[in-house]
Amino acid sequence: MPLSAVVIQNYRSVRNLWLPVEQLSVFVGANGVGKTNLYNALALLRRAADGTITRAIAEEGGLESVLWAGPRSDRKPVRLVLRARFDELEYAVKAGLPHSYEVEIGLRQPTEAAFQLEPLVKAERLIVRHGRRDAVMMERRGPLVTLRNDRGERESHQFAVLPSETALASFRDGARYPELEAVRRELLEWRLYHDFRTDASSPIRRPCHAITTPTLSADGRDLAAVLATLSVIRGDTVDLDAAIDDAFPGARLDAGEDGSWCRMSLAFPDMPRAFAVHELSDGTLKYLCLLGALMGYRLPPLIALNEPEASLHPSLLAPLARLIAAAAGHTRIWIVTHSEELARHLHEETGKQARRVVKSSGATGIEGLKLSGEYADEDE
Repeated sequence: MPLSAVVIQNYRSVRNLWLPVEQLSVFVGANGVGKTNLYNALALLRRAADGTITRAIAEEGGLESVLWAGPRSDRKPVRLVLRARFDELEYAVKAGLPHSYEVEIGLRQPTEAAFQLEPLVKAERLIVRHGRRDAVMMERRGPLVTLRNDRGERESHQFAVLPSETALASFRDGARYPELEAVRRELLEWRLYHDFRTDASSPIRRPCHAITTPTLSADGRDLAAVLATLSVIRGDTVDLDAAIDDAFPGARLDAGEDGSWCRMSLAFPDMPRAFAVHELSDGTLKYLCLLGALMGYRLPPLIALNEPEASLHPSLLAPLARLIAAAAGHTRIWIVTHSEELARHLHEETGKQARRVVKSSGATGIEGLKLSGEYADEDE
């Protein structure tokens, strides 16, 4: 179920964007144009899958802080709308795989039992495409959720879900509602990496439990286990060793088990001993985290990176671009950056031109992006 597009409406500086998601999507722009809002919209969609999207909005400052900040119409309430559209390849259509999931968030109405400024789920919809026909498998309007089960029968559930919860996360019977379960699992498997703490007390600098770990966690705390999984469980570090040598010529990474713990160290050719993880520089450790995210035993269906160049030495940008290009052959990657140099290296490695994020009249937009969700240069 590869993600094919994301629709964002009324989120901070984003008024209305239909963003196609390619195998590698790179967005570059200056500070303050709203690049991070594109990344955060993906994060909110993922939070819809685990049922915590309203809490995430509250943590961002509440709905009034999150909603579109520009001029609004007084005729109807403004709602945050997020939609994930999935690949429309022929096999997916024939199999009746989910086509799109949409969620709307708004403020409390006088008749609703909720806190005064609490963000609430107002509507949800899951659509499956069968040939040329769309079938609504789940629709939520306020307190009423209507589902189509595995036998094609419609079910109505009144007040089964609190307005602070999503129906996507609440109905977890995969046998009865397979399409709903498919979307929920797909979104939960996304990995979004905003930043990796590298201070002295960071969990990344400590040993982690020796548990087979195919995918790096969002905060990188299981980095040693991810790299040790490649070495001990898969028993193949050829690509990993090559990536280390590309970034740090002559260096050697050692990641393995030590009793019930996983540890790692990095040996440099000009130093008499290897450096344990707690001794590595912030930039080196940050790069190892990116390496773990992009070279794990099992890559997630979508990897999103927000300003991955932060705290990296410029000499690491070309190796990082090669790392991203290799990973993009196995999964979809979404990158938000303000580094023109990283965007240039990615273009050299993949031929993909970065999309420039701009702001016009207070609204975030993408140069060349049409309302239909297509880029003008693709027509040419």
